[in-house]
Amino acid sequence: MEKQITAILVGAGHRALLYASYAKIHPEMLKIVGVADPDPIRRRKTAEAFGFGPEMCFESAEALAAQEKCADAVINGTMDTQHVPTSIPLLRRGYDMLLEKPFCVNEDEMWRLYEVSRETRRTVMICHVLRYAPFYAAIKRLLISGCIGEVLNIQCTEHVSYHHLAVSFIRGKWGNEETCGAPMLLAKCCHDIDLILWLKSGVKPTQVASFGSDFQFDPAKKPAGAGKRCLLDCAIEPQCLYSAKKHYIDHPDRWAFYVWDCLEHLDHPTIEDKITSLKTDNIHGRCVWDCDHTVVDHQSVLLHFADGATATLNMIGGTAKPERNIHIIGTKGEIKGIFDDSVYTIRSIDTASEEGWQEKTVDLKISGDKSGITGSHGGGDLLLVEDFVRILQGRAPSLSCTSLADSVNGHLTVFRAEKARKTSSVQPIDAV
Repeated sequence: MEKQITAILVGAGHRALLYASYAKIHPEMLKIVGVADPDPIRRRKTAEAFGFGPEMCFESAEALAAQEKCADAVINGTMDTQHVPTSIPLLRRGYDMLLEKPFCVNEDEMWRLYEVSRETRRTVMICHVLRYAPFYAAIKRLLISGCIGEVLNIQCTEHVSYHHLAVSFIRGKWGNEETCGAPMLLAKCCHDIDLILWLKSGVKPTQVASFGSDFQFDPAKKPAGAGKRCLLDCAIEPQCLYSAKKHYIDHPDRWAFYVWDCLEHLDHPTIEDKITSLKTDNIHGRCVWDCDHTVVDHQSVLLHFADGATATLNMIGGTAKPERNIHIIGTKGEIKGIFDDSVYTIRSIDTASEEGWQEKTVDLKISGDKSGITGSHGGGDLLLVEDFVRILQGRAPSLSCTSLADSVNGHLTVFRAEKARKTSSVQPIDAV
């Protein structure tokens, strides 16, 4: 029987609690034994959910690190700017760590954590969950098989829906780079950059160029008659696609974990409570053209690899439907698919056929980000946790396993892409 791994949540927010849910599904594999969070309500709710006492509730990562080590690992789900400051003392205390992405917000932090991980020899796994989604894992296995030859070009697109863009990257926590510490490419698309590097099987990226801007939500484009708060002083709210009423009252559960966190002190907030919140101090009640947001709503990235291959990533925010697409072209064929539909097609060169090619379509029958008990991101979330547990038990990692060095290269590519965008230049990437 495998050893049960014990873990403490640091930052009891949506992501950490989702990863921790693996312990409820597989209690013989993972047990949550503590929490560190400055919010007493979240500490209490986490303790009640996982059945531990107040002696295992800590007000901060620093308070936890000041104690003798009391678990095998930490699941760090703090906000982006807190990742490195909270991780370093816990690594030095001896904890292995599952760390939410992005694991840092600048190059200095990145190298500091990398050096501490090497110094302490602790396992640090970054939550690049899309690697674990069965859709991308299947494509990775196809590439390893050589069925399309050498990879010449990878084209990825990420369409961020209008309501996701508004809740997270305009009104929400990641709308202002100066406040959250992360540009859009880092906060949202480090998943996609990581995928591209992983699918290139360790061939190092060498150069990057990038373009993007805030095209739709420039305050200068604020419509006539729009107010500061949708439900308070806006004359055009009934017609506006970004009405807070349409997004969060008509669909109160869609983004509940972001929009209603300010009502956590109420056990069962009513619609009236939610309307009052949006009218007063809830950040999600603000007009999307009056949010002090600074991040881009669309961005294109072009990568060059050491073997001469290229890749592109196009992130477009404000789309009707969320969707990730991928098209990989090799020297013998290609793979093209839509992640959210869990369908991909393999095309190969066929000199004997009249068309000159043949194809096979595969449907994995997994519904994108809505795959039930397996978590979100096409089932990748809890498969990531399973792999983390497996590694700490001393078992072989899965095909999708990522090292911190892999994550360093992905984050470095993002940082250089942002520099390229802001300076209208092509930037070198000195990958590890």
